Amino acid sequence: MKLKGTKKQRTMKVAIVGASGAVGQEFLRVLAERNFPLTALSLFGSSRSAGKKYDFKGEKLTVKELKHGDDFKGIDLVFTSAGAGISKEFAEDITKFGAVMIDNSSAFRMENDIPLVVPEVNAADAKVRPRGIIANPNCTTIQMVVALNAIEKLSHIKRVHVSTYQAASGAGAAAMDELDLQYRQVLAGEQPTVSKFAYQLAYNLIPQIDVFTDNGYTKEEMKMYNETRKIMHSDVEVSAMCVRVPALRAHSESVWAETERPIAIDDARRAFETAPGIVVMDNPTEKVYPMPLFLSGKDPVHVGRIRKDLSNPNGITFWCVSDQIKKGAALNAVQIAEYLIEEGNIK
Repeated sequence: MKLKGTKKQRTMKVAIVGASGAVGQEFLRVLAERNFPLTALSLFGSSRSAGKKYDFKGEKLTVKELKHGDDFKGIDLVFTSAGAGISKEFAEDITKFGAVMIDNSSAFRMENDIPLVVPEVNAADAKVRPRGIIANPNCTTIQMVVALNAIEKLSHIKRVHVSTYQAASGAGAAAMDELDLQYRQVLAGEQPTVSKFAYQLAYNLIPQIDVFTDNGYTKEEMKMYNETRKIMHSDVEVSAMCVRVPALRAHSESVWAETERPIAIDDARRAFETAPGIVVMDNPTEKVYPMPLFLSGKDPVHVGRIRKDLSNPNGITFWCVSDQIKKGAALNAVQIAEYLIEEGNIK
């Protein structure tokens, strides 16, 4: 597909790997919404996805089967969201001709020579990419560090406790479909289908996301620990409890942050209000606070319930909600690319 270029970038050729998945589809929407400056867009997927057609700005794009070879020759930027195994297997094919690979999987996040980037926090890290790869963080980490960064500017954060309330969409489109099906089956008196999760999610909570590690934390919880420290260039300690909840889309988090010195609540609220990528929804008397039901499909991280931690004079606690398919995946990756274009750091 050929598109007319823009003043900002007239020759950008872009590809999406994993175009048929939930995040791949979100990439198409985000690129169109933001009028991303591209002149050609190619879609790649598995053999099952090959041949599928998707609309982009009124034109039909056909998914090509991802294969080893020279298909990425001449492409400037590749968004990958097909799982860690695929990212590792095809990274050399994608980058060998000079394309910048922005990877949405867990494949490279903690590798020392690959930047892990949230543009509102550490955009400049994306400029140094010796392997041509930039890692997109885990969705729960992204929304948390966007919020934490506002507080970090007031006083260094020493410790964070966080409980997440993660929607079905974090496990993909099929998981969303299963949750919807389960509700209908339960209401009809039928045995619910359980395949995407270890247990029925409808009318339930599951206090496990990903597999457990030797220390009793799940891999999802350890991602929040390790990725937060890398993104924020910080020694912050993070203890997370990640829970799957029967919401369809957009993750929520309860966060307790302990800073080196006390922070006035008005200062914390102003910091959130002026920080990039944050919308404050915090008027308890009017029952105004972020909720996933109303924030699916929105770009920002929404913050509310901002208050002092009663148990810690140096503590601030807040609630945040963000669409993890959008800001927690596709949008964050596109914002990285936009930053590189603005900085003249990509062809």
